[in-house]
Amino acid sequence: MRGPSRRAVAGLVIVVALGGCSGNSVNDRARDGSQENFIVGDGRVQTIAPDQRLEPVALTGTTLDGQPWTIDSTRGKPLVINIWASWCPPCRAEAPAIKAVSESPEFADTVAFVGIDQRESAETGLAQAKAWGHTFPSLTDDGGVAVLALQGRARATPSTLILDPQGRIATYVGGPVTEAMLTGMIQDVLKEGGST
Repeated sequence: MRGPSRRAVAGLVIVVALGGCSGNSVNDRARDGSQENFIVGDGRVQTIAPDQRLEPVALTGTTLDGQPWTIDSTRGKPLVINIWASWCPPCRAEAPAIKAVSESPEFADTVAFVGIDQRESAETGLAQAKAWGHTFPSLTDDGGVAVLALQGRARATPSTLILDPQGRIATYVGGPVTEAMLTGMIQDVLKEGGST
């Protein structure tokens, strides 16, 4: 092999090697045994205009304490859906904000909340929800079925979605939320009124 060709091949090997260790945070977390092998969202709030929203979400399941739950029980008011897990550090970080907003007198009679606990036993999830002080129901979803109902809008853990009163996804964020962020997202959906 001539000189330039050897240099080109060597350069390609270096690029591939660097690409393989370029901070792939999910793989790094999976390797280090910390159970932080989740997809990290970018934290951007995405809003869908009312005339661009898909069909209402069809979500049913079993709560962490074994009760049946259906989205039909929340129709007529916005629904906040929070995807979380006990093994997810950003979920732990946002848990106080989710609790505070879910218990806010501003939303007590106008907004419903439900969680979806991912990839762990109902017993583990229930213990964590109690430790965080969450009073809203969470569905067990160790098989991923509930998240599939969310029309591809919940790729990260945590993710938070707000459905409009018709049950359509109005706004969502992949990544942890703050109290101010979540409050603003809910207020924006409430301001829409009966828009379609």
